[in-house]
Amino acid sequence: MERFEKIQYLNQILLDEMPEYRAQAAQFPQEDAAQRRLLRSLMNVRSPRPLQPRFLQVQDELLSAEREAKGVVEADSLPVTAANPQIALWQGDITRLAVDAIVDADNSALLGCFCPCHGCIDNAIHSAAGLQLRDECNEIMTAQGHPEPAGKAKLTKGYNLPAKFVLHTVGPIVQGKVSRKERAELASCYRSCLALAAERGLRSIAFCCISTGEFHFPNQEAAEIAVKTVTEFLRQPTSIQKVIFNVFKDLDAQIYRSLLGAN
Repeated sequence: MERFEKIQYLNQILLDEMPEYRAQAAQFPQEDAAQRRLLRSLMNVRSPRPLQPRFLQVQDELLSAEREAKGVVEADSLPVTAANPQIALWQGDITRLAVDAIVDADNSALLGCFCPCHGCIDNAIHSAAGLQLRDECNEIMTAQGHPEPAGKAKLTKGYNLPAKFVLHTVGPIVQGKVSRKERAELASCYRSCLALAAERGLRSIAFCCISTGEFHFPNQEAAEIAVKTVTEFLRQPTSIQKVIFNVFKDLDAQIYRSLLGAN
């Protein structure tokens, strides 16, 4: 199948599963960009459930081709910072990074973002990884039996991402002035991800800016906590050889450069 045929096939399967979206889907023009947006939207709203092998095959072919088209960024190629030879700073799309694990800032349900084509990192990671990621998260949460608390970490496969694994963590939600508890929870997010990665023998990990988007943690203070926590962790013996602070916004890039003396 050609790319557009794959997109149409996947959309049809999802609409057969979720016929309540047929009327909305009919409003999308029959051209590549619109139908691809429809596919992402349907993937975003689909609840965890068994997946057809043929669907997964076609989905994986599409996502793998898109991964290569975006360009994979190797962790080993990123220059380290002046502050620490084990820390790098990179501005860009975290779903392009070929590392042992990238960190996803989740909500307490840990199932990914259900808002179609939302701009959050949770949506971006799940959309690039494929529907298998939501299913694995659902298995973890069903076994756990309760929402994920702030400051912990879970590990899943990376599926169609360049990263081998995804570390899932729930950051604190800030409403007003930042509390001592919220600072401690944010630091715990970084420590928990690092500890779990080290437990699994991983060598490289890329952090997003946890809690600074939809959860409203002030960017400067969040970065200071992140750098301090990671630096302290790397002082002890660990399998982790490289930590990448991944930023998307120019504001965060400026903050981290000032803290790290980034190359």
